[in-house]
Amino acid sequence: MLMLELPDLQVFSKNLNSLFRGKKLLEIKVINGKKLKDKQSELSENIEGIILQSVYRTGNELRFHFKNKVLLGMQLMLHGNLHLFEKNNENKYTIAELHFKHKGLALTDFQELANIKLNPEEKKGIDALSDGLNYNYLKTALQSKAKIKNLITNQDVIRGIGNAYADEILWEAKIHPTSISSAISENKIVALEQAIKSVLINAEEQILKKHPHIITGEIRDFLKIHTSEKKVSPTGALIRVDKKGGRCTYYTDEQELFV
Repeated sequence: MLMLELPDLQVFSKNLNSLFRGKKLLEIKVINGKKLKDKQSELSENIEGIILQSVYRTGNELRFHFKNKVLLGMQLMLHGNLHLFEKNNENKYTIAELHFKHKGLALTDFQELANIKLNPEEKKGIDALSDGLNYNYLKTALQSKAKIKNLITNQDVIRGIGNAYADEILWEAKIHPTSISSAISENKIVALEQAIKSVLINAEEQILKKHPHIITGEIRDFLKIHTSEKKVSPTGALIRVDKKGGRCTYYTDEQELFV
């Protein structure tokens, strides 16, 4: 599944929380509801006139938590964008608008895949930044014949990691992306655990440093190997690219192959 990844969404959630926490939602407008499961009337009845308590991220989803304990889940998918507006929303491809006093938030997507949902169910996989994602969890999860990149981007196993950050994580752990998960050595499982947390946390810090108020888009110019702009890794190895379908995998010969 193609999607925005955890570091971007983590930053968006913090900035949206700062903008709208403690404010009453005056109105929610569905502009394009073709892909939405909830009707306009259901959305209005549940959250209009209610104070927004917080905005947070879980996996690859944003959650708007209202004071009446209702959650509004928001999936940006790959091309969803968020836009602030004051009086009228003039953004094209709008899915829905959230109107607060003095300011509104529009969700747009030219592919019409981004969506909102009342009280979304909890997903199966563990969040990539959860304390529960530790050596023991990974050791159990890796008892699979799946290739390691496919496994760590499987949202039923780990939520929040997509194509780009999987490459960054596996390079950091020095594990080849086509390694068979169950063949990976114990010391590399430790390295993988450490790399998941360090890469994602560092990415969030880099995004906040470069674009502290961002609520949309992808910032990727700091990535070490998942980029067509660089030819070698930070340690001087040639960056190789494997293209399959619509996905590119970037790696180097520094990464150990387990089969």
